[in-house]
Parts: sequence; structure tokens; C-alpha cells
Amino acid sequence: MDIQELDRRAVELSTSIVATVTPDQLRLPTPCAEWDLGALLAHMTVQHHGFARAVAGERTEIADWHPTPIDDDPVGLYRKAADRVISSFAAAGALERMTYLPEIRDGVTVPGRVAMRFHFVDYVVHSWDVAVALGAEFEAADDMLDAGLVVAAQVPDDDASRQPGMAFGPKLELAEAPEGGKLDRLLTVLGRSPRWPN
Repeated sequence: MDIQELDRRAVELSTSIVATVTPDQLRLPTPCAEWDLGALLAHMTVQHHGFARAVAGERTEIADWHPTPIDDDPVGLYRKAADRVISSFAAAGALERMTYLPEIRDGVTVPGRVAMRFHFVDYVVHSWDVAVALGAEFEAADDMLDAGLVVAAQVPDDDASRQPGMAFGPKLELAEAPEGGKLDRLLTVLGRSPRWPN
């Protein structure tokens, strides 16, 4: 699994979808129940900055990961953050560098390649979140979905990991994905209903 390349493609996919957002759409609901589209984009933007700093070797604090409003220029600010995380992940030594992630339960230190896997699966799913909030089509390449399923299977499915405010909700039954496609399976494993908002 070339996680640097996969993550770059996931981020670029998200950027192409975010590029279509207009100011009047920022209050749209999203599959992330507590966030409208503006709040989701603010979260996605600060996460890029947080992961970029962490993989560069900085020891961030939890406050560094708290989103701030980006309504004045959501597309431009998102693009800058996306460019930053792609550059950070591509830097020499990024795969091996020990990376502190304070948002993970109790804070953990993991090799950069593991942090990139967290980031990658998050942005495949968040790309879908933004697309469906906009009522747009969403397509991810098969190899991205295959890799996403591998990473998603490693996400703990316990109360501490899947509570409100965490990245993913409790795993849903396969009945939520009656067609059984890779995207549907990925979404249900990570607590998203492929049929949102129904």
C-alpha cells in the first residue's frame, strides 16, 4: 500500500469537490450530524494543518486541532491546507518519523505511515460527506476503496472509539448497504449510512 500516493489522491479528490462549494451552501446539513457544511469544511481544514504539523515532527496540543470558522474563504483556505498536508506527507523521512496525534484517544505516538492511514481513510469518507451534502455524484477509484476497507477494518469499534464527537460512528449493519458495493461497505464500517439522509 503506497499510503503517500493514496492519501495525495484522496486529498485531491476532496479538493475537487470542495472547489464547487458556494457561500450559500455552507449551512447545508451533512452526514456528520453535529456539523453543517461550513463546520465540516472548517474541521477538514484544521485536520490537514494538524496532520501536516504532526508528521513534520511538531508536538501539537489538542487546542491546535480545534476548528475556526473559514466562511470568508472556505475554498481558498481548504486548498492551502490541502497543499500543506500533501507537501508534509511527501517530505523525506515522513513515513518513519514518530508522530504525536493528541486527538486520538489518550494521545498516541505512531510512525508517520500510520498517521497517514488515519488521514487517508478520513478524507475518503469526508469527500463523500461533502459530495452528498451538495447533492453531487461521488466516485472514488477501486484501489482507494480497497485500501480504505483495509484501514477501516483496523478502526476500533468500541464505545470509547465510536462515541459522539469521534471521527466515526458505530458500525452499521450490512443491511444499510443492500447493494454491497465497496463504497457502501466502507461507509457502513465507519458508521455512515450510504442512503443518507434517508
